[in-house]
Amino acid sequence: MKTYTAKEVAATIDHAVLKPVQTEQDVIKNAQMSIRRGVKSMCVRPCDVALAAKELKGSSVDVSVVVGFPHGSNRAETKAFEAKLAIQDGAKEIDMVMNIGQFRAGNYDNVQKDIAGVVAEARKSKVLVKVILETCYLNKDQIAKACKIVEAAGADFVKTSTGFGDGPATPEAIDVMIKTVGKTMGVKASGGIRNWDAAVGYLNQGCTRLGVASTEAVLDGAQADGKY
Repeated sequence: MKTYTAKEVAATIDHAVLKPVQTEQDVIKNAQMSIRRGVKSMCVRPCDVALAAKELKGSSVDVSVVVGFPHGSNRAETKAFEAKLAIQDGAKEIDMVMNIGQFRAGNYDNVQKDIAGVVAEARKSKVLVKVILETCYLNKDQIAKACKIVEAAGADFVKTSTGFGDGPATPEAIDVMIKTVGKTMGVKASGGIRNWDAAVGYLNQGCTRLGVASTEAVLDGAQADGKY
């Protein structure tokens, strides 16, 4: 098991600023923290991308944005257009939600096309795409199947959770994801990472990104409250 420094863990974190009550001032404050702590990216709502890009300009912190968030049930055309606008506003990474209902219904071609539409927009600007599976609603076989669909659609990462579903990331889900596509794609654990041990545990499993809202608490070794 590797021993990590706070700087190394920070470099894997997509710091989440996604709560519906967060304001523009919260975005600014979190951007300052993200720069100070050296996280990989700050993940924001679509309406906040332009402000986040302005506040993070000149730093090493990228802007990431959620698309089809949090349920994944937007029309495919809407997701692709949302991604296009976010990229125009300065997003460098996209965290899109898979259409979970379509997947559970077995409409796999529709799910793949939905993801591929966002990937097509992202590729025009060399923007990364992470696809949120919302693993709390899937069994192990479904998680593996979803990973292969995401891989076939051309995305860069598979991700566990929105943080707004019925359950967080779990080591069991990550294990399936790593075994299925860990050699060809990035794997991101997100949702419920509220302390240092959980963060390092997922990194040691093979994750290369972490979605964290309570970033400072995690990096400072404290236990954070809250769901995300």
